[in-house]
Order: sequence, then C-alpha cells, then structure tokens
Amino acid sequence: MTSSIIVAAGRSTRMGAGADKLFLEVAGLPVVAHTWRRFDALECIDEVILVIRQDAQSAFEQMAAGLKLRKPFQFAVGGKERQDSVWNGLQLISSRSDVVAIHDGARPCTSGEVIGRTIVAAREFGAAVAAQRVTDTMKQSDDGETIAQHLDRSRLWAVQTPQAFRVDVIRRALTAVREGGLLVTDDTAACERIGQPVRLVESASPNPKVTVPADLAYVELILREQ
Repeated sequence: MTSSIIVAAGRSTRMGAGADKLFLEVAGLPVVAHTWRRFDALECIDEVILVIRQDAQSAFEQMAAGLKLRKPFQFAVGGKERQDSVWNGLQLISSRSDVVAIHDGARPCTSGEVIGRTIVAAREFGAAVAAQRVTDTMKQSDDGETIAQHLDRSRLWAVQTPQAFRVDVIRRALTAVREGGLLVTDDTAACERIGQPVRLVESASPNPKVTVPADLAYVELILREQ
C-alpha cells in the first residue's frame, strides 16, 4: 500500500502580504487543488494525507467537496518546521502502508509518470527523489558578493518532490533528526543522518514550485498544456 503526504501548511511569505499561494487560481482551480487531484487520480496511490494550517481546514473541506475525489483522505495539522509537518502527516498514514510519497502542495505540475517511478524506486532502494540535472554554469560564493570557486555541474542535481520512502526508513530518519535537534530543508537530508542512500529519479518535464507571483503564469501554461 502507498500513502501520499501533501505538505500544504506554509505561510507563503514570498508571495506578498495577504496572499496564500496554495489558494491562488491557475487553470481554473486553486494551485493545491491541482496537486491534490493529480495524486487522487493515480492508481499507485491509495490514500492522501494533507498537512494544513488549522485555520485552513474549512477551506480544504469545501475544496474537497468540489473535486469529486476517489481516494480516502485525512487532514493533519502543520508543525513549526516542514519536518514537523511531515512527521505529523506520518502519524496518520495507514498501518498497512509500506511506502509514502511526500510532495509539496505548491508543486502542481508533477507528472504521474514521475510520481510512479519515484514510488517504484523507493520501494526498491528505500528512498528516492524526483530531480533535474543542473544545466546552468554553477559557481560558489562564500561572501554572497564574489565567486569563490567553479562547481562541476555534471555532478549537480536540483532536488524536487515527490520524495518517496519506505515508511520504516523515513520514520527512522526523521526520528534521528528530531532526537538530534537538527533542522533539515527536505526529507532526503534526514536520510543522510542515518546513512540511507537516496535514488535520483530524473524528471524530464517541468516540475516548478509556486513560490513568487511570477511563477503563476508559467505554471498555468504547463497545466493547460497537460
């Protein structure tokens, strides 16, 4: 059985005052509705857990009523940090689930094919992540103003979501992070704490995350093409 956790508890600070990026409309639906509907439609997904702000539950319930969803879903309350939100989501997944796919609510364009391949890789290797090869020339700056060194882009990947794991692996990884009082930027970083290798799953199609207002037009174009 495969569970999915959609992390949708952020505050959208980079979208500007009063804007909640998850509820901004693109291609006829709120951003997060596209994400939710995509996971709901996949045969490889058995249940959906949405991690949300407590004050947003009524809005998500109204959204669910209009989406004609097929898969069972539950709401978990978000935590202080993303890793806390994921932890809260993990507490609600079915005891029969052996793999969980964790995804950003603000990443609505991810193809079902990439989600499926990431889940298959996680089941085989323990952990997997959708990622794209870096194509720009990369430099490192130590002071934020000047170049310190050139980086070999052939070894660099931009990590995205979904990030999928065998359930026992991600629970051990996040437990280690929590016990160590660490802050990690994504779930694969928690795997480094326990020495768990993470399989890269190349995402050839665009998989952007809505972060700033300028992202909306690009995301809408992709969704309409899909």
